Amino acid sequence: MSKLKLLSWNVNGIRASHKKGFLNWLEKEKPDILCVQETKAQEEQLTSELLSPNCYKTYWSSAEKKGYSGVATYTKIEPKEVKKGLGIKRLDNEGRTLISDFGDFILYNIYFPNGQRSQERLDFKLDFYNEFLKQVNKLKDKGKKIIVCGDVNTAHTEIDLARPRENKDTSGFLPVERSWMDKFFSYGYIDTFRHFCKEGGHYTYWDPVTRARERNVGWRIDYFFITPNLLKSLKKAFILSDVMGSDHCPLGIELEL
Repeated sequence: MSKLKLLSWNVNGIRASHKKGFLNWLEKEKPDILCVQETKAQEEQLTSELLSPNCYKTYWSSAEKKGYSGVATYTKIEPKEVKKGLGIKRLDNEGRTLISDFGDFILYNIYFPNGQRSQERLDFKLDFYNEFLKQVNKLKDKGKKIIVCGDVNTAHTEIDLARPRENKDTSGFLPVERSWMDKFFSYGYIDTFRHFCKEGGHYTYWDPVTRARERNVGWRIDYFFITPNLLKSLKKAFILSDVMGSDHCPLGIELEL
């Protein structure tokens, strides 16, 4: 039986995060797999130490637009296959998805869209949600073990954000977004953090403009989800809220496979 530590972090720019000690943090935490969102970089813009730090192989999916979106997976374990995107150009040109097949499980590293800018972006977000769910359900129905992690850009319930009443008309807590989360969970997917912790006050994102982190006025919009066939392997789920360097903090799970 092997123990695995998986972490996920929206770094809000991998190059900015690098300057704030990203690689030192990675060396200290030593995850087997780290999923990073909002990299805001093309591979050719990155140094070799970011592309291949000690013991890690990295995979990148970048947006066509420079300095925007993007995800990366750092792994000590060689995946059997890595796929970029959901296979639909309109949903893939922002570099939001990496799907890694490790044999024992399939890992989705996703930076889901934010719907706050306009109705058009909210529609795009919901289209992305629905296509992702359709595809992941096909794998789940085949009995695959699936882990989904990343920035989902929606707080599911009132205990997942500090000010639910004030944000009921804000994208990230709209009824239509929350009902999609309800639908997702209705298929049996497990919110790993909530499996262990039912209390509020635990967040993964804080608005930097209002210095909300100092007051812990936050949102829990970053998640690790698993299929039910991985539940017996799940040993721990946690949020590393004291880690600085982004407007989000890292989160993680530990598995025994």
